[in-house]
Amino acid sequence: MKSLCFRFVALGFSAVSAFNWDVDVGSGGKLTFEPSTIAAAVPGDTVTYHFFAKNHSVVQSSFQQPCQPLAGGGFFSGFTPNPSQTDPSRTTFTITINATTPIWVYCGQTNGNHCQNGMVHSINAPSTGNTFDAFAALAKNAPTSTVPGLNPIGGLRQTTIDVGPGGNLTYFPPNITELVGTEVIYNFNAKNHSVVQSSFADPCHPQQGGGFSSGFVQTSQSPAGVTFSFTINDTKPIWFYCAQTTKNHCQSGMVGSINAPPTGNTFDAFLALALKASTSTIGPLAPVGGTLEANGTVIGLESGTVVFNADAFSAGASNTTETNATISHVPPPDSPWNPNAAPEAGGAPPASYNWTSTITDDGTSLLQYLLFLDNLLLDFLVEGTLNLTSGRWSNLYPPTIVNSMNGMTVQTYVHRYASSDSLTHYSKSLPAQCKYSYPIQTVDDWSATALIILGLETASIIDIITQVAVSDPWMVPVLSSALGSKARMSGLVNMMHNKAAAPAVRESTIAPQLAYSYLMNHYVVPNSCSNALPYTVLPPLQMTAQSTDSTGRLTDVKANIPSSVNGQGQMYLAWWGAWGTLEYTAINNGGASVPSDLYGYVWACVTNATTATNMNSLAGIALTAPDMIWVHGPETSQNSVLKL
Repeated sequence: MKSLCFRFVALGFSAVSAFNWDVDVGSGGKLTFEPSTIAAAVPGDTVTYHFFAKNHSVVQSSFQQPCQPLAGGGFFSGFTPNPSQTDPSRTTFTITINATTPIWVYCGQTNGNHCQNGMVHSINAPSTGNTFDAFAALAKNAPTSTVPGLNPIGGLRQTTIDVGPGGNLTYFPPNITELVGTEVIYNFNAKNHSVVQSSFADPCHPQQGGGFSSGFVQTSQSPAGVTFSFTINDTKPIWFYCAQTTKNHCQSGMVGSINAPPTGNTFDAFLALALKASTSTIGPLAPVGGTLEANGTVIGLESGTVVFNADAFSAGASNTTETNATISHVPPPDSPWNPNAAPEAGGAPPASYNWTSTITDDGTSLLQYLLFLDNLLLDFLVEGTLNLTSGRWSNLYPPTIVNSMNGMTVQTYVHRYASSDSLTHYSKSLPAQCKYSYPIQTVDDWSATALIILGLETASIIDIITQVAVSDPWMVPVLSSALGSKARMSGLVNMMHNKAAAPAVRESTIAPQLAYSYLMNHYVVPNSCSNALPYTVLPPLQMTAQSTDSTGRLTDVKANIPSSVNGQGQMYLAWWGAWGTLEYTAINNGGASVPSDLYGYVWACVTNATTATNMNSLAGIALTAPDMIWVHGPETSQNSVLKL
C-alpha cells in the first residue's frame, strides 16, 4: 500500500497498517472481477481496483438491485477505458472498508450488459441467505444498468505519469484524458526534472496567475521514490512542462497535457509550440499547487530554493524544512479514533457523551450537516497547515503561529470525530466526503477563506445548540465546549489577516440551510458528493464594498444578484452579525446601505420581504445564499472611555 491516510510526522508516531486487497476488473477480456468475492475485510482495509480491456467501472449497489447505484450514496469509480487485456490501466480506484457489513459491486457498462452478464463483485458477503451467488443470480435478470454520474465519488481515483523514464526527456504517457476528481501522481526518475503548469500559448513558462510546480527533483535513482501529486478540479485542459534548461528539456519535447481537446489546441499543437519556445523558466516557489513526497514523507523546500536533492535526503541531509504537520492526509470520517492525536490536540473525544436512548430526526440531520462542514474545514486546514509548516508558506510566520495552527487543525479532527462517533452510535448514515476546490493562490487568500469557513462553523454550532437544547440536550455540552477552540482559531487567523483578534462583542449565528448553500456554491466540486444533505442550494450572492465613511466604516455595498432571483418585487439585504439580530436595507439599482451598528465580518442574503425575525424564519424567505463582508473593526483609541 502506498501510504496511510493518517501520518503523525512531527510527533514521530505511525498509525497501524491496514491490508490492501487488489481486484482485477476485466482482465483477459473477461466480464469478471477477480477475485469475485473478498471475505474477512475489516475496517481500515482498502480495496484497489485495476482496470483491463474494454471500458469498465466499479459501482456500489444494494443486494436487492444489483445493477443500480446504491440509493442514498455509495462509491463509483467512473469509467476507465483500456485497450489491453493483459496490462492494467495506470488509473486505479481505491475504497476504504468502514464496516464489516456486505458491500455489493457491479460494472455499469451497458454496451454488452456487463452487470447482467456476471460482472459483479462482493465484499464480506454472508455464506448463507444473501450470498454472492444469490446476488449474481439477481443480476442476470436485472434491468439496464445505470451509474450515478460521470466523475468518481466515494473513493480515490488515481493515475500515474512517469517523469523522465529510461533517461528520456519525456513524460509517459505525455497526453492523458482523465475525470474530474482524479489524483494525478508524477513519479520522478533519474536526472533533474520538474513538473510545472503552463498555458497552451506559452508552453515553457509558468502559467500566469498561479498553477502547480513540483520544483526540481535531483536524483540518481530510477524510480526515485519521489512523487508530485494534485487533483483535477475541472474539465479544462492542463498543460505542463519540465523547466530544466540544461539540454533544454521543454524545447526538446518534455511536455505533457491532461484533457487536451482532440482538435484545435491539441497536444501535438502544444508540443510544436514548445519546440520553438524561448528559454524555460520556473516560478520562485515550490512545491505549489500540489504535494511533493519522498517515500511517503511530505516535502517542503527552504525559502528561496526550488531544488529538492533526493539523494541527499535519502542520506539524511537535505535542503528541506522539517515537516511538523501532525495530519498530512485527511482520514475518512468513519475511520477509528487515533489516540496519537490527543497530545497535539490537547485532549481526546469525551469519555462519555451522555447519549440518550434515541436521537430525533432533526438532531440527526443537524449532526450530519455539522459532519459535512467538519469534513470541509478539516480538509481546508490540513492543506493550509502543510503549506505553513513545510510548503510554499513556510518561514512566513513565527513558530508560535504555525504550531498553534497545527494544534488547532488536530482539534478540528477531534471535533469531527464527535459528530461521526455520535451518528455511528445511533446507526445513522454519515455524509460522504466531497471533493473541494479552494480559490487560493496566496497565504492571504487562505486566511481570508479560513475566516469564512470558521465563521460559518461557529455560527452554525450556535444555531444548532439553540435548536437541540430541548429535543436532544446531550448535544449541548458536546457542541458548546468546542466553541472556544473555534473562536481562538478565528482570532489567530484574524491576526494573520491583519484584523483585530476579536472584532465583535459576540459571535453571529446562521441557519445550516444558508451556510450549506454558501459552502456548496464556493468550495464543493459539483456532483462530487454521493449523498448530499436534503437542503436546497440557493444561488450565490456576491457583495462588494462601495463606500466608507471617514473612520473606515463600510456604509454601502453593491449586490450582484443572480438573474434567477430578479423580477420578484422589491429586494432587500437581510443583515446579521453578533447576537443574530436581523436588519434590512432596501436594494436600489444594485446597491444597498449597511446598518451602522455592525462590527467585524457580517453576513447578508437577498430577500423580497422583511418579515423574518430569526434565523429559522430567514432561511424560509431567503432568495440567495449569504455572503460575508468586513464592515469595521473596534475603535483603537487610547483614551479612557470607561471610568470604573
